[in-house]
Amino acid sequence: MTTATGHIDTAAYQRVLGDEIRSLRKQRGWTRKELNKRLQTEISLQTLATYELGTRQCSVVRLVEICHALDVPAHEVLARVHERFFGDTPAGHVTLNLSLVAATDNPRLAPLRRWAAGRLHALPPGASPEVHLDLAALDNMAQLCQLPAADLLRTLRSMTR
Repeated sequence: MTTATGHIDTAAYQRVLGDEIRSLRKQRGWTRKELNKRLQTEISLQTLATYELGTRQCSVVRLVEICHALDVPAHEVLARVHERFFGDTPAGHVTLNLSLVAATDNPRLAPLRRWAAGRLHALPPGASPEVHLDLAALDNMAQLCQLPAADLLRTLRSMTR
């Protein structure tokens, strides 16, 4: 969502970020008050509400604190916001659905299947099963599966179609 001059619509970006925070909080079944109690530094419920509504900018430090309380890495939240806002995966990354990989019966993907199952098990309740892998991670996974990276990428993409 950029303007005709190429500028980012910051108000729209804030709304998407706020929606992501609110969604994560609700997935855990928490009220704003319950989330606020888990923060390192208490803020007013009104401030938390304005972050969730996207009507107030959230500092990076505050975002990291909120994400930590929600038990989700801030970089994962920002990657989801980026994908929702710009409609794509961050540059140099591949989106991978852990559920699909863990359920595959492809014998060549056995090491990847075990890794995905472990990651799924470690996810907090309600967290997205999608992860973004950089190309170096994809290369390492291809080596584990004894496949060329291009073949692994093709196989992973075919799983999502």
